[in-house]
Amino acid sequence: MGKELFLTAPLKSTSSAGSVVVFPCTKCGLCCKNLDKSSIYSYLDRGDGTCVNFDSASHLCEIYEYRPLICRVDAYYEQNLSASMSWDEYIAANIQSCRDIQSAEKLFITSID
Repeated sequence: MGKELFLTAPLKSTSSAGSVVVFPCTKCGLCCKNLDKSSIYSYLDRGDGTCVNFDSASHLCEIYEYRPLICRVDAYYEQNLSASMSWDEYIAANIQSCRDIQSAEKLFITSID
């Protein structure tokens, strides 16, 4: 049986092109607990796949306001990917990654409006 998490508020980001796309972050923390899936995050991995800045009790980042560029969805896109893919494609890829991790962990998300 899986766990259920409630989505309380989506994050909205705006690209330089002016499009606004809702990124439905559930704050489940799974992205911060699966850093060992990509070498790009190795400098943040505390050795067990979890970010050194992840607070396991709250499921939040301890340095959120000062987090690295790789953890900033909008800024990372603008600086590294905007020339090669659209904002909508980037957000869709991030959403799919979230769903894949949540599915693997048997975490079921319920949206609250």
